[in-house]
Amino acid sequence: MNTKDLELKSIDYRKTILEIIFNSGAGHTAGSLSCIDILNVLYNKILDINPRNFNSYDRNHYIQSKGHSVEALYTVLCDKDFFSKKDLLSLNKFKSHFIGHPTKKVPGIEHNTGALGHGLSVAVGMAIGFKLDKKNHTVFTLLGDGELSEGSIWEALLSANKYSLDNLVVIIDRNRLQITGETEDVNPIEPLNDKFNAFGLSTKEVEGNSVHELSKVLSSIPFEKNKVNLIIANTVKGKGISFMENEIVWHHKVPSKEEYNLAQKELDNLKLNIKND
Repeated sequence: MNTKDLELKSIDYRKTILEIIFNSGAGHTAGSLSCIDILNVLYNKILDINPRNFNSYDRNHYIQSKGHSVEALYTVLCDKDFFSKKDLLSLNKFKSHFIGHPTKKVPGIEHNTGALGHGLSVAVGMAIGFKLDKKNHTVFTLLGDGELSEGSIWEALLSANKYSLDNLVVIIDRNRLQITGETEDVNPIEPLNDKFNAFGLSTKEVEGNSVHELSKVLSSIPFEKNKVNLIIANTVKGKGISFMENEIVWHHKVPSKEEYNLAQKELDNLKLNIKND
């Protein structure tokens, strides 16, 4: 997929995220909108994960440690034909497996997550396993920046550095907001670059809502031999919807009918502009 195709795909994904959250009456809206460009590039350019090879050990793997933004992951997996749109629209409905955090009961989900801080440890273990088995596969994991307050994250990074896991890619969705406020007000985590470098990681910083920049950096892995690949993806929470961007209230809020229609209209206009560009 070229850059323009990826940009159009991101808009379609955002439209679907809004649709399923509005339809279900629950969901992590803004966080899903901030990380969707990352998932778009991963699944449409980098990972090569599909329903045909998903049950194979011999492939790249993806763990979404930032489990509460599962609506973004469900949306992409549906587009990759892991399940139908009808299944997707059952989100948060009675007896549906499509719940508010990743579960292996949904096709295409690698691991149950949602208890923040656990996904990275799983990814580290998988990457160690590939090293021991002399497999040339890569493990990718996505973390929220608020999640970095979990001590288990830093313990996992210490282990990842010890075992020289250059087959591990850690992506931070750095949107600077968490459920109770700005990350630097709730529990300051900066300077992230200095901290990650001190842990022995190879760190790069990109515009996390630019599919072009994401494609470029993710295509350059490994950054350095025997070093963990760490990407700080600077994003905007609620990206793509003017009245949701950088607004903490949209961390877990469902749009009204009027807000939903307005958001969809904004995305339709954005899509038209890209097509005509």
